[in-house]
Amino acid sequence: MHDLPRQLSVDELAALFSGRSAFVERLAGLDDPLGHAREVARTLTSEEKFEALAAHPRIGERSTEQRGEVPLELMELNQRYEEKFGFRFVVFVNRRSREELVPVLRERLERTREQELETGLEELVAIAEDRWRSRS
Repeated sequence: MHDLPRQLSVDELAALFSGRSAFVERLAGLDDPLGHAREVARTLTSEEKFEALAAHPRIGERSTEQRGEVPLELMELNQRYEEKFGFRFVVFVNRRSREELVPVLRERLERTREQELETGLEELVAIAEDRWRSRS
């Protein structure tokens, strides 16, 4: 398990955050970028938040972390989420099954757009931290 890094390049951060964005570029200019990620996320404009969340793959999209079938209910809830909020549902799966994500998505659909922007970014940072620690 890796400790949080003191510095990372834009490319290294883009790999951790699923793509290059204004958020990633701001973090690359900092010492301890992952340690400051939540703080930086709070300073992003709504547009920059959308951009950061859009870089993350949708549930069911091919990625190194997403394999297997996606339950129909999860796909439908994910579509409702995107229609309601206008951005992607991002959740730190943390070894939960896709079926276990259904109640999480249902609960988050009841929230406000602002709450979901903040939660989505929190989850995105948690995913990046986990990816860093999981590197071998």
